[in-house]
Amino acid sequence: MSALRLSSPNRSSIVPIALAVLVALSVAMAGVTAAATHAPPPGTDAISVAAIDADDHRAHANPAVLAGVDPTAPPIEAEYVQEVPDEDDPWFEAADRDGAWISYINPRDEYRSPYLGDGSGKICVTLLNENGEVIVGESVPNTSVAIPTGDELEWHTSADPFTVEYPLTEHYERPLDADQFGTKPDLPQGDGYLDSHCLEWHGLPEDETVEYGEAEVQGEYADWIEVVGYIQVENEAWESDVDPLEDAVSYEEAGGGWTYEPDGSHGQAVVVLQLDPPAEAYEDEDEDEDENDTGDEREGEGGDDGDEGNETVAGGDDDSGDDGSDDADELPGFGAPVALVALLIGGLVAAARSRSGR
Repeated sequence: MSALRLSSPNRSSIVPIALAVLVALSVAMAGVTAAATHAPPPGTDAISVAAIDADDHRAHANPAVLAGVDPTAPPIEAEYVQEVPDEDDPWFEAADRDGAWISYINPRDEYRSPYLGDGSGKICVTLLNENGEVIVGESVPNTSVAIPTGDELEWHTSADPFTVEYPLTEHYERPLDADQFGTKPDLPQGDGYLDSHCLEWHGLPEDETVEYGEAEVQGEYADWIEVVGYIQVENEAWESDVDPLEDAVSYEEAGGGWTYEPDGSHGQAVVVLQLDPPAEAYEDEDEDEDENDTGDEREGEGGDDGDEGNETVAGGDDDSGDDGSDDADELPGFGAPVALVALLIGGLVAAARSRSGR
C-alpha cells in the first residue's frame, strides 16, 4: 500500500491568491491615505471651526441678491467687517440708561453754534456688494455719491451737499461710524457691526424742517452703483430691525425730509446703494484667474515637471514620460503592498519547489 502523500502547492494557484492579497492591501492603504488627506489639522476640531465661522458671519447679511448674480460666486468686493466699539474704546460715545439707544463717535458729527434747540439727526449712506453685504467701495475708486442738503444744514462743514468718496478707507479716518441695521440681544440698536457712513448734527430748533435731495452717483464707476432706495425714520430713535434692501423705498415715498415735533426731536435717513457691475467686469476677473492658472501650470512644467523629466531620462523611459513616482502618485500606498506580496510569492514558490523536489 503506497504511503499517503500530501499534494504540494501549485504555483499556478499561488498567483491568484497573491493578487487577491495585493488588492486587499492596496484598498486598505488607499483608505488610510484618503483619511489622512481629509483629516483636520492637528489640534483642530471641525465642529468648533464651523461654529466660529458661523459666529463671525454678519447677522444682517442679506440673502437677497441682484437678478442674474450667481450667489455661489464670490462678489467683486468682499464684505467689510468692523465691530462696533465697546465702552472701553475711545470711539464709543454714550448709551441711554434705559437702553433705548447707543451712540458711537462720528468725526462728521457737529453741534450748531449758536445752539438753537435739541433737534438732531443723521443722513447716512450704506454700500452693499452683489450679495447684500457691507463694503467700503474698494472696487469703485474715484467714485462718489452726493446728497444735497437744505439751508438748515448750511453751517455744517460736511453738508451742502453731503459727499461720500470711495473707497471710504482711503478718504476717511473713520470709514464707517454707525450700526444702522440688524439686531443683537445685548445691544439697544444694531447687530454689533458698523455698516454706514453718516453726516450727523445737533442744535437745530425743535420745530425745524430738515430736507435732503436725491443721491447722485458720480465718477469713474458710477454706472456700477445702483441707488436701491431710501429708509427714513422721523421723530423717534432709529429702529434697526429693518432690512437695507427689502425696506428701502423711492425718494418720493421716503419723503425727502421731516419736521421735528415736541418729544420727537430726532430723525434719520439712510441712502442704500448696491454694486451692480456689468457682465464684462466678471469676465475680466475670470480671464485673470485663467491666466494665473496657466502661469502656474507652466511654472510647474519648468520646475517640478522638469525634475520628473530628469528622472525619466535616468530611467530610460523617454517614450512614455512616466516613471515610478508617477505610478505612486496615481495609486497611493502601493509601494509597501507590492514589496510584501513579492516576498510572499517568493516564499510560496520556494516552498513549492522544495516540496516537489523531495
